[in-house]
Amino acid sequence: MVYITGDKHGEFRSVFAFCEDNSTKLDDILIVLGDAGINYFASKNDYKLKDKLQNLNITLFCIHGNHEERPYNISTYKTKEFHGGLVYYEEDYPNILFADDGEIYDFNGKKTLVIGGAYSVDKNFRIIYGYNWYESEQPTEEVKNKVRNVLSKNNYKVDVILSHTCPYKYLPRETFLEGIDQSKVDNSTEYFLNEIEDKTNYDKWYCGHYHTDKKIDKVRFMFHDVCIFK
Repeated sequence: MVYITGDKHGEFRSVFAFCEDNSTKLDDILIVLGDAGINYFASKNDYKLKDKLQNLNITLFCIHGNHEERPYNISTYKTKEFHGGLVYYEEDYPNILFADDGEIYDFNGKKTLVIGGAYSVDKNFRIIYGYNWYESEQPTEEVKNKVRNVLSKNNYKVDVILSHTCPYKYLPRETFLEGIDQSKVDNSTEYFLNEIEDKTNYDKWYCGHYHTDKKIDKVRFMFHDVCIFK
């Protein structure tokens, strides 16, 4: 089985309960749509959580969010092929995998494109007060071009798109935090996803980031919900 859910920010109690209730196995997969919080510190401080998660009876497949470092900037990560695409993993934690932006994975016969990353509206707060923030949070132009090239090779046709944030046209403005000057928010990733959404023939788009559970057109925002990937 393949399941999918939203941001976890290091809190996986509900996932442990879900796995127990559904008698999951390591061959089952749970897609986390960014901000898993597993590489929040990008150091040994993450091991406590990883030690707990290695006891999960499921394989985590994590998209990159904006509250964590990218695994290729952490020396303990290696790469391998998983369901047709490149993933990052650590030998000590083989059930914790991180997707690579621009890769297409085969889940249940569905061509699934991953595009992680987003801008942190709390960036300045985190920097001022010493909380972790990483320059790698948004996709680079190199990553964006990789996505464009991959889609071009696939005639701009995939079955599913997984991202952390959403295309600009679908921004759930009702979730915006009070006190944030939206004119200063960098929406470049959302505009890029707009471009991809306009050009691509797809069946379903899943995203997280906004801490809401809702559907708009073919886009599903996920936070608490856990659903079967179809």
